[in-house]
Amino acid sequence: MAILVIDDEENFSRILRQHLAAAGYEVVCAATGAEGLAMAHEHAPDLILLDVRLPDMDGREACARLRAVSQVPIIILSALGQEQDIVQGLYAGADDYLVKPFRIQ
Repeated sequence: MAILVIDDEENFSRILRQHLAAAGYEVVCAATGAEGLAMAHEHAPDLILLDVRLPDMDGREACARLRAVSQVPIIILSALGQEQDIVQGLYAGADDYLVKPFRIQ
């Protein structure tokens, strides 16, 4: 199973990649929305983990763009945890929304 992580926080992506790889997943990472969109097309992941705060676009916009061309499951991982943030993420097409910090297990 391949997982695409789209998050500009290098340390977070590294830790997430290590844990997921140790659990047997193939993991690729992107640091911008544009890079993530390209990698989603190139790698056809089985799951996308997506941050809301990206340097080049809002993660909800990236989510909507991904959803327009794919039904791959998308989980938003964000420090934005207000109810309105979560609802907006789900309306953008995310399948779930986890608020950072969360337990990696």
